[in-house]
Amino acid sequence: MSDADVAALLLVRVVLGIVMIAHGLNHWRGGGRIEGTARWFTGLGLRGGTLQAWMSVVTEIGAGVLLIAGLLTPLACAAVISVMLVAGVLAHRPNGFFVFKEGYEYVLVLAVVSLALAVLGPGRLSVDHAGDIEVTGWAGGGIALGVAVAATAGLLGVFWRPATKSAEPQPTDTAEAPAAPGQPAEQETR
Repeated sequence: MSDADVAALLLVRVVLGIVMIAHGLNHWRGGGRIEGTARWFTGLGLRGGTLQAWMSVVTEIGAGVLLIAGLLTPLACAAVISVMLVAGVLAHRPNGFFVFKEGYEYVLVLAVVSLALAVLGPGRLSVDHAGDIEVTGWAGGGIALGVAVAATAGLLGVFWRPATKSAEPQPTDTAEAPAAPGQPAEQETR
């Protein structure tokens, strides 16, 4: 691997790590704080909004730190891919592709960059390389994608309860309710 390749991998890892840490900090300390993030997750149909908010914060900050260090790179990439899959499915997919319409373009790019990084590995300037624990190639990509898909499926399967639309709106006032079959309708009195 050339020095330019090593520098490029370091650049990708550090920038992606900073982006993930920034997202985690924003979910924790940003405008709505952790409570606002919890309400947002609940609004997306996830049960346990506060738990989801904290899981998001820990996952995003943790993945960011691991990426910057180049430690357990396939697992750090799996965390990013999983976060982006959840965001893509719950928040962005209904809006189409383009990011300026709140679409999934941005989360797709972060997920694909993470998968590519898992395949390429963290490079020589990493804890993985220094500790001789680098897992690259198809193995690195397979670990990242497999763990991400399993984690995403598990989270959505356990916690996601999308809102269902009923066929007919239900009356809110019993006076507006239609008479039961076989019963005469109530007469309005003046």
